[in-house]
Amino acid sequence: MIDELSKLTADEIDLKMHYLEDEADRFPADKDRNLDKALWSLTIDLMNTTKVSFPVTLALAYALRMLGVEALIHSSNQQPESCQSVVWTYLESSEKYLDNGSVLVPQYRQLDSKRRRLSIQSNTEKTELHALVASISVLYARLMADDGIIAILSELTGKEQVNNPNGFGLDTPCTEFCSTLNQDLMASLNHGRPLHFQKECLPSSSALLDTNLDQQDSIQLVVAAEVQRAVGIDLHTHLLPPTHGPLCLWGIDELLTYHYLVAEYFITAPASMTPKLFYSLPKQKQADTIWKALFIDRLPLSEACRGIVTTLKSLGLQNEWERRSLKAIRAFYATFRNDGVEGAERFCEHVFANSGIEYSIMTNIPFDPNEEMYWKPKRASYSTRFRSALRVDPLLAGDKPTIEAALRSSGYDITLESARQYLRDWCETMKPEYMMASTPHDFVIPEGTLASVSYKQKNTVDSNALKEPFAFVPAVASHAANCSPPEDEAPSIIDEQSDFLSQVLMPVCEELDLPVALKIGAHRGVNPGLKAAGDGVVAFADAGMIARLCTRFPKVRFLATFLSRNNQHEACVLASKFRNLHLYGCWWYCNNPSIIREITKMRMEFLGTAFTAQHSDARVVDQLLYKWPHSRAVIAKVVAEEFVKLMESGCMQITRRQVRDEVQNLFRGSYEQFMKKSLV
Repeated sequence: MIDELSKLTADEIDLKMHYLEDEADRFPADKDRNLDKALWSLTIDLMNTTKVSFPVTLALAYALRMLGVEALIHSSNQQPESCQSVVWTYLESSEKYLDNGSVLVPQYRQLDSKRRRLSIQSNTEKTELHALVASISVLYARLMADDGIIAILSELTGKEQVNNPNGFGLDTPCTEFCSTLNQDLMASLNHGRPLHFQKECLPSSSALLDTNLDQQDSIQLVVAAEVQRAVGIDLHTHLLPPTHGPLCLWGIDELLTYHYLVAEYFITAPASMTPKLFYSLPKQKQADTIWKALFIDRLPLSEACRGIVTTLKSLGLQNEWERRSLKAIRAFYATFRNDGVEGAERFCEHVFANSGIEYSIMTNIPFDPNEEMYWKPKRASYSTRFRSALRVDPLLAGDKPTIEAALRSSGYDITLESARQYLRDWCETMKPEYMMASTPHDFVIPEGTLASVSYKQKNTVDSNALKEPFAFVPAVASHAANCSPPEDEAPSIIDEQSDFLSQVLMPVCEELDLPVALKIGAHRGVNPGLKAAGDGVVAFADAGMIARLCTRFPKVRFLATFLSRNNQHEACVLASKFRNLHLYGCWWYCNNPSIIREITKMRMEFLGTAFTAQHSDARVVDQLLYKWPHSRAVIAKVVAEEFVKLMESGCMQITRRQVRDEVQNLFRGSYEQFMKKSLV
């Protein structure tokens, strides 16, 4: 049996499934301790082979063997998380069958000490012993739940690949096929340890998903595991694909010069370092300055700084971080940059795969000449990891000069119908998921109909503001060749007397069945000298305008997120009143663990899981590697608490499948259902 299993780790799997089924029938009755000894011999051989990680085959062999151990708890509803202690007990009791009588766990610790490393192929740091235990737990629990050896082998040999899109094989290292150790899940629930994405190892066909979770500890661990494995959609980002050249931001220098860190640096910067001087430095020198000030001279305790540490560890750069070697970190990134677009695409794919995000939704501004070149005259192809969103601030702002200039430069007549056609044509080019705009804290929609209001010149967008780096660039300013990529918090001054909203934007959204995503409550230019880092005083915004929009345009979907903490309660109430309103994410300065926890808990108490828990708002690709693990840890704790409360109230019939469905709603399902909802 062991010989056959050993061969399966190297050879193609074909008709051996039937052989294993016959062997499995004999396992429970086999009391021969030589089998334990043979398993351990194989284990030690593998342990001493640096080229081979413990394969799933070995975990399956142990799981099958454990079925014949009378001392084990035979229960059909044991989840993998509940089986881990049983597996540890079995492994520890097996040590006496080794020839040399050596102790198992110290051997593995010695192995870990010699072979400890981070790999860009793995998204978590696990020792091989822990991965083996977790893998055995998964397979043993499935066997006890009567999933069947043939069904499991069919999945593992790639014939069905129901575990995840990439599939697993019997040669797959256990590090890629395992549940997370309970102690690690509890560290995320209780202490905020980043909850890194882990591939799903329980397929939807498993009988384990339909067994009841009857203990509070069990349901907390199951919730955390399901949150960890949920593949999400990043509903709003400012990421652009590698095919967009310099607009795709990634790498350590981009991370360190992110506007959060720039603002934090200037809190304690010496008087001699002015914002003007700082921004005159080359980007690498700016990054050097921030690295020394925030990561060498001080501990990185803020959320933005801690995110850098999480990112580096996720990329396998733990040693480089511990040595504070920025040079070594840059050398790591150079291995990708040296391969140009191909290297950037490879890096992006790694980040998306290891953050558990299927795709991100970009923010695309057709009026920005730096970006327009990638859409016209021919749309640049890009990875399916990216989807577009069409930014339409000028239409909400009623910025007639900008809109007219855009129409003229593209050969359209200056009419409302031409404005509508202009919007339709861009939608045809970009294929956006939705229209979107960022509105300031004083955005107001007046009472009454908007159909007959007219445009007033006095509220046009400030042309001087448009010249600032990262500001919205209208088509009329297309000569500004050195304009930087637009910042999310671009000027968006709402003209309440404009009819562009009611006669252009909303009719096109209704016609094309496209939602409008609004980000509400930014206050611009609090410290203009800091440029992009100078925005961000949050004010109490008029949430009532969402109600008025939802009422006046009942056939248009609205996605909304508020910047002010003070608006969150009212937003939840409104989302419970309007079927065409969907709340999403914790935006900008709300994207801190303490605020994420508060907002997520409030929303669940009002809406159940009929909202999208988070979006990253990332501008640098690498940021997905910390924003999502940090958020997963907080979301897991909140969701687990709500499930425990439900059980305490008397709902004892909760299955893992129900937990999985509700978690999926928070990460993608509710958004997808909202996008498909009929409003006719």
